[in-house]
Amino acid sequence: MSRAPIRFPGRAVAAPAVAAAPSRGLALAPVLALVLALGAGPAAVVAAAAPGSQPSAFTIARLKYGGGGDWYGNQTSLQNLLAAAHDRLGVPVAGGEAAVVTPLDEALFRHPLLYLCGHGNVKFTAAEVERLRAYLTGGGFLWCDDDYGIDASFRRELRRVFPESELVELPFGHPLFRQVYEFPRGLPKVHEHDGGPARAFALFHDGRIAVLYTFDTDLSDGMEDEGTHPDPPEKREQALRMGLNIVSYVLSH
Repeated sequence: MSRAPIRFPGRAVAAPAVAAAPSRGLALAPVLALVLALGAGPAAVVAAAAPGSQPSAFTIARLKYGGGGDWYGNQTSLQNLLAAAHDRLGVPVAGGEAAVVTPLDEALFRHPLLYLCGHGNVKFTAAEVERLRAYLTGGGFLWCDDDYGIDASFRRELRRVFPESELVELPFGHPLFRQVYEFPRGLPKVHEHDGGPARAFALFHDGRIAVLYTFDTDLSDGMEDEGTHPDPPEKREQALRMGLNIVSYVLSH
């Protein structure tokens, strides 16, 4: 397939020529990275932007997949995460709702962050596998949040996308756990599931996380509207803070 170089924040990446590359905000991403590196608080991101700069709006897309799993779950999680990214980090966002895309949609490459969730089976066609690989190797980021029951099928399909790579567990010292908020013991535990510890797995490409898999925690449930699940306020806050760490990692890597 013919590819054309498209500029991401701080680097050139390749994407299918027929589609636009994920826009991470050409003005915003370097600003966010600099502010966070200097140890400033989240509110300083807004103040650090150059006068008159017009950063691109940040988007999240929900990935619709085949196989029968409930890709549509956690209905309010992403809109709450987008709102918090705007209010707490000063990130310009494109509306209050997450888009919905399939791997074959041309719009796929317009979104820097893909979100995948569910309890059941995940299945990609051969064409979808090729498309997801192009997206992820071209600079895109996929976050899969385990709703309990997706583990086996997600791992199977990811091996089809990256047969040469493996998910590895992130150590507690990884920058993901201190992007904006400090999580010295890794992912917060929101729901019990099997009672094991919350675990973060990642698949790396060119030194950055291309796929993040949050397992046995259910961050998305913690980010839903109050009253959707019987989670106390402190757990909901921890889930949202971790979600913001993910957003800031996507914007700065």
